[in-house]
Amino acid sequence: MYVGTEIDPRTQSSTPSCNIGEGGIALAESIHGSAPDIAGKNLANPTALLMIGVSMLRHLNIQNKADHIQNAILNTIAEGRYRTVDLGGKAKTTEFTNAIIDHL
Repeated sequence: MYVGTEIDPRTQSSTPSCNIGEGGIALAESIHGSAPDIAGKNLANPTALLMIGVSMLRHLNIQNKADHIQNAILNTIAEGRYRTVDLGGKAKTTEFTNAIIDHL
């Protein structure tokens, strides 16, 4: 089964995936390529990786923590001040991540 939330339809960098098998065994991963052109440049969008954590928390029935993290991510994106390039902004990975942490 595929479960995912695409935050920005223009990019796959925001899409987490959680495959859940029989007995509740789950494999979570982000949907994107390796992006070697931006490796080591502090330009990657960490949304998919963070949303994977949210998916796993939900799978483990830790809803309140999942909601808290997801809201911090979505509020950061909605605020628009710290968006990575693929989301139409100019923020570095660390700036975007720090803004999410500030929303927690």
